Amino acid sequence: MVMASGSSPSPRPFPRRSPSARRRLTARDWAAEALKALGEGGGLAALSVEALATRLGATKGSFYWHFANRDALIEAALVRWEQLGTEAVIADLETEPDPEKRLRTLLLRATEAAAEDSLELSLLAHADHPAVAAVLARVTERRVGYVTALFAELGFTAPEAERRGLLSYSAFLGHAQLGHAVPTSLPTGPARARYLDAVIDTMLKR
Repeated sequence: MVMASGSSPSPRPFPRRSPSARRRLTARDWAAEALKALGEGGGLAALSVEALATRLGATKGSFYWHFANRDALIEAALVRWEQLGTEAVIADLETEPDPEKRLRTLLLRATEAAAEDSLELSLLAHADHPAVAAVLARVTERRVGYVTALFAELGFTAPEAERRGLLSYSAFLGHAQLGHAVPTSLPTGPARARYLDAVIDTMLKR
């Protein structure tokens, strides 16, 4: 049909994207999705190639482009958790020169993160898996060591700083477990902040 003079052509619809035009997934995408599945309470059983491919809208071929097998994915996911949940947090805290402020900020952030995400507890529940056991050992040593160093900066002797570092981390894990098992047992809102400050005051008491 010939259009009338001076009329403008009808706008063309946006071309539909072909499957090949979809963003290509990276190994990090797969690892991030694996951690998300773990945090939702599915445990290691949720990390099947088929289930993750469905979640990502991808094919199994995409998975095998990046990983030799499921164990390789689990290892990559655990390393990502270690980096984001420990090393990145410590690096960010180190911008604060006051060790007491670092300690208080760390406790607040850690308890908030544990309350919102059950990933930490999910991994503890799978401590019998060799790869999970290995990363939990590294992360525990690193975290307790960092908190111990903060107490040492605050003037506590080495043995006392180590004792308080371990006690602080044990308190954090217990708080996280209680928060998910019986959330109504813990204070909320402004009372929660006061409670956490009181916990740190107790740890700092000489």
